[in-house]
Amino acid sequence: MTPLQDSSRRSALDALRRWRTTTEFADAILQNVFARSQLSASDRAFAQELFYGVLRNLTLLDFWIGFLRRGRIEAALRDILRLGLYQLFLLGSSEHAAVYETVELASKQQRPVVNAVLRAALRQKDKLLEQTSAEPLAVRLSHPAFLIDRWQNAFGPDATARLCHWNNQPPVLYARVNRLRTSVSDFLATHPGASLLPGYDSFVSLTRIQDLGRGEFYVQDPSTACACELLRPRPGERVLDACAAPGGKSAYLAEMMNNRGVIVACDRSPKRVELLRTNLARLGVTNAAIANHDWRSGTLAADEFDRILLDAPCSNTGVMRRRVDVRWRLRPDEFTQMHELQMTIARNVIPLLKPGGILVYSTCSLEREENGGVIEQIEREFPRLKLDVMKSVLPFRDQFDGAFAARLISH
Repeated sequence: MTPLQDSSRRSALDALRRWRTTTEFADAILQNVFARSQLSASDRAFAQELFYGVLRNLTLLDFWIGFLRRGRIEAALRDILRLGLYQLFLLGSSEHAAVYETVELASKQQRPVVNAVLRAALRQKDKLLEQTSAEPLAVRLSHPAFLIDRWQNAFGPDATARLCHWNNQPPVLYARVNRLRTSVSDFLATHPGASLLPGYDSFVSLTRIQDLGRGEFYVQDPSTACACELLRPRPGERVLDACAAPGGKSAYLAEMMNNRGVIVACDRSPKRVELLRTNLARLGVTNAAIANHDWRSGTLAADEFDRILLDAPCSNTGVMRRRVDVRWRLRPDEFTQMHELQMTIARNVIPLLKPGGILVYSTCSLEREENGGVIEQIEREFPRLKLDVMKSVLPFRDQFDGAFAARLISH
C-alpha cells in the first residue's frame, strides 16, 4: 500500500463504505480493515475515532451536508464529506489538514466538490451552528426519531437528552480484576494506571489494556456485575449460564464459586463458543463445561440446576455508547421480536431449574418489552417462579452502561 492508501483517513473511509453497503456491525468491520492495513497504534486510534465519530453523529453530519449543498449527493461522496465535516466541527482537527487530507481521499472528479463544500462550511460555520440549534433532538444528537419518542415516553425529555449525549461519548475503559489469577491489591500495584471504582471491590478503570494474556482482568462495564451478584452462586452448586459467550459473566460466577461445582456455559454460535472457551481458559476457570446449544431448538437433556443465569440476547439499547451503530441497525418492530425470542429461550431454560432454585434474567436493554414485560410473562406462564428482586442501571442516572436484572425464586 502507498502511504495515502494506508492512512488513517483512508481506513476510516473504507470502514464507512463497508458499513453502508453490508449488514456487518461496526466493530467487526474495523477489525477487518485493521487486519488488512499496516497502521501504527496511533494511526489506528485516529481511524477508529473518525469511523466511530461519524457513526455517532450521522444525522447531524447529513443535516450539515444538506445545508451546504442542495440536490442529490452520491453515497460515496457523502461518506467523504461526513469525514471532513466531523474533523472540522466535532473533532477540532487543524482546518488546513482536515480540508487537504479529506480532498485527497476523493477521486479527481469529486475533489472540486469536496473542497468547495468544506470551505463553505468554514465560511458559514456560525450560521450552520445556529441552524442546528433549532433542529429536533433526533438531528442534533443523531438518534432515530422512533427511539427518541420511545425514550421520552419512558424516561421524559430531559433524561432522553442526557441519554443521547451519553451515547455520543467515547466509552470509558473498565475491567474486573480476576481474583482467580491475582488479588486486587497486587493488580493495582502492577498496573499504575488502574484505579478501583468507588463502591466496587474488584472493578477498576483503566487507561490502557496491557498484559491481557495473563488473565488477571477482563474488560467489562460494572453494570454487568448486577446479574451475577443477584445470582450469587455458592461453591459446589450446579449453575447454568444459558447465553454465556464471550464469557465475562461465566468467569465472574466461577470466581464466586472458587472454581468448585459446575458451570454449564452455553452459546448457539460455534464461533462464539470457541471465544468463550478461549476466554475461560485464559481467566483460569476450571469448573466450566462448555456446550454449543441453540435454545430456540429446545431444552438440554441435563440434570437440574441450582441456579440459572439467562443473560438474554437483546436490542443492546443500554450499550449504545460502546455499540456505536446499533441505533442505525434497529427497527421499531425489533423490540417485540426480541421479546418473543427471549420468551422462547426462557421456556426452554426454566424447566431445568430445581425447586427452590434461583433464576436471574438479564439484558443490556433499556426497553420495557425486553425487561419488565418478559418478567411479567414468565410469572404468568410459570406460577412456581416468583419475582424477588428487580434492578436496572440507567446510563443517564448511574453513569454506567444500561442493564436490567431480575431474580426469580422457584417454589
